[in-house]
Amino acid sequence: MQTPCSDYRETKGLIYFARMLDKIRLNAQGRLARDYFLGVADDPTFFDARCTRFLGINYDELVARTLQGGSDEEILDWCFERGRKPGEEEIEIWNAFILKRGWRDAGSADLQTAKKQSGWGDRDDIQTWVDLHDAEEGRTPRK
Repeated sequence: MQTPCSDYRETKGLIYFARMLDKIRLNAQGRLARDYFLGVADDPTFFDARCTRFLGINYDELVARTLQGGSDEEILDWCFERGRKPGEEEIEIWNAFILKRGWRDAGSADLQTAKKQSGWGDRDDIQTWVDLHDAEEGRTPRK
């Protein structure tokens, strides 16, 4: 099994998008662990669902396009043409939201539960969902 890239990886300034594509590709190859959240059906608050809504695209169509091949940038351009192309300020707001999700917001309680389930309830370096993803995948959460 392989872990997807970090949420921090940017595609044309947009964070998280590359991770979503990485999960799609790894899943199609049978190399993504079962416990990764994919798509939009389970919970509209998962990052994949939020990202596809932000871009105004259908997740299943994104999967099909991703599996046709191409770079992350080419696929993001496809999203911009098919859905919407957020402006610079919107991307800045998106990035800040994703990077801070779970820190003093409506996602905090779920994050604390997830940390405890992972045995990391006492880790102060995990303050956001992005931090948790990094820790779960063997990366040191950023400060």
